[in-house]
Amino acid sequence: MAKKLMKGAEAMGEAAIQAGCRLFFGYPITPQNEIPEYMSARLPQVGGTFVQAESEVAASNMIYGAAGAGERVLTSSSSPGISLMMEGLSYIAGSELPVVVINIMRAGPGLGGILPAQGDYFQATKGGGHGDYRCLVLAPWSVQEAADLVQDAFDLADYYRNPVLILGDGLIGQMMEPVEFKADRRPCKPLAPKTWASTGWKGDRPRAIINSLFLDPEALERHNQKLAAKYAAMERDEKRVAEVGTDGQYEVLVVAYGTVARVVYTALDDLRQAGVRAAMVRPVSLFPFPYEAVRRAAEKAKAVLVAELSTGQMIEDVRLAVEGRVPVHFIGRQGGMLLTPEDIAARVRELAAGEGSHA
Repeated sequence: MAKKLMKGAEAMGEAAIQAGCRLFFGYPITPQNEIPEYMSARLPQVGGTFVQAESEVAASNMIYGAAGAGERVLTSSSSPGISLMMEGLSYIAGSELPVVVINIMRAGPGLGGILPAQGDYFQATKGGGHGDYRCLVLAPWSVQEAADLVQDAFDLADYYRNPVLILGDGLIGQMMEPVEFKADRRPCKPLAPKTWASTGWKGDRPRAIINSLFLDPEALERHNQKLAAKYAAMERDEKRVAEVGTDGQYEVLVVAYGTVARVVYTALDDLRQAGVRAAMVRPVSLFPFPYEAVRRAAEKAKAVLVAELSTGQMIEDVRLAVEGRVPVHFIGRQGGMLLTPEDIAARVRELAAGEGSHA
């Protein structure tokens, strides 16, 4: 299939359809409105159904029901809307159901503003709702990667029977880039029949019961331990990471994800031409976080710089990875303000010269 110029939000919607999603339930909120808008027009063309729910709370329960019937289902929202979905996501994880959720982050906290930010890292990677559960979290840095990760997300959700969250920001949602959808794409995981799905019972198989309620504490403990083993398997098998320049010599390692990593990539090119040696590790999976890759790359640097559109959230995982072996520094913007290549380059030069205190 030829490449097509698409807005990020629309590309993610089309990727979901290409992955076999035929149901979307959601509620409008900027800067992700182009996803439900696209799905409302596109889904009827392929025999699917679009429902604008009365709220994000309602949407999270609609995807719960659709997933319980074994359907591939999508919802999307932005920051405060995702907060409203957290109770539903905890129920979905507790019931071991596959759903895909796209969060196109805006600035916060509270209503904040509609411009890009990365302040939802904690919400996405540390649970967000109640109880011991985790979402698998993927963070694209381009429109093409966003489309690819959405398709992978449906496979991963089905394989693990667990919510998968695509974490982008307003830039990813609104920018336009060429996108290609491969006609011969194969699932990224082996997919078994959904014998667990609640699709009606005629006495020909065990009853399918979708449930997250366990009144027997011992039964609930066993269930939590089963979920924990599944999350451990994700941590073992699903780490995704990209590296730039880590095969050479460098003084400063920059860690960034999403569109900020693109800013860093430009800064690294400028620094290289100026004779300053730096490299980047870009986590593509935020849970599981690629601790080993960050630790290994940091061993060659005299300083690590975390770049993020927040007051510093991913820095905690970077510190865990580095284990105090190398000073960890931070550069960030908030409120919808963006880091520039010049900001990154100036901070890297300071660290390469041995200036600046660590975070």
